[in-house]
Amino acid sequence: MSHVEHHSKARGPVRCAAITVSDTRTEETDTGGRLLKELLGASGHAVVHYEIIRDEPEKIRDVIETLSVTTDCQAIIFTGGTGISKRDRTFDVVDSMVEKRIPGFGEIFRYLSFQEIGSAAILSRAGAGVYQGRILVTLPGSPGGVRLGMERLVLPELAHMVWEANR
Repeated sequence: MSHVEHHSKARGPVRCAAITVSDTRTEETDTGGRLLKELLGASGHAVVHYEIIRDEPEKIRDVIETLSVTTDCQAIIFTGGTGISKRDRTFDVVDSMVEKRIPGFGEIFRYLSFQEIGSAAILSRAGAGVYQGRILVTLPGSPGGVRLGMERLVLPELAHMVWEANR
């Protein structure tokens, strides 16, 4: 089956959770999370859950497990906690839980990011994978990182990823 045929079978809208991982952001200051929700909505997808959680492994794990038993949610998209500081643990928790990694996502994200910001792109641990039929995506917390990841990678393939993960 060709890529075009796969896309024709993949239908939206996708029901998504937008999760901001931060020790300091509030709904008023969560520019990355706000942009994530706006981009999903503008693309016709449904944000069925939004939350800001602290960058604590158990909180990240709990939100994934809770949303994965809810049949409403097909994709969980995280923003924040993907750098290399001591408090950046989103990627580590998500990566430890995924059943299938989508390594090309992180590779291409860093390549595209390199084109915009240069060598600092190597510090990003943006990634994607599948857990219990749900798509998990980790993006940086910055609006620029959210926009890049969503517009160039997630939104063009989101329905296709969900379809592939569940067939």
